[in-house]
Amino acid sequence: MVIEEEPRYSKEYLEADKRSIANAIQIYFSDGSFTDKVEVEYPIGHKRRREEGIPILIEKFKTNLATQFSNSRSDEINSLCLDQSTLEETVVSDFMNLLAAE
Repeated sequence: MVIEEEPRYSKEYLEADKRSIANAIQIYFSDGSFTDKVEVEYPIGHKRRREEGIPILIEKFKTNLATQFSNSRSDEINSLCLDQSTLEETVVSDFMNLLAAE
């Protein structure tokens, strides 16, 4: 494996108006063939892609809740977390009890 710094990526990461988190990958195989270079300047979690990223993050959260809790508990936790005002009013111990193992 060979890793090379792209100076532009490092420069743009530090620029306040960009804060790019760019990366690129190209794979070379032992038979001499290779893939196209794929570059992503602003990955899905970047603030410039927030509108696009939030639904994906919510789905990831729901998927992970389902690995630990029943459907009803997962739905309860997810609903609470999506309602900022109710979440802020929730007593910490009540919230922690929701997150405790069933």
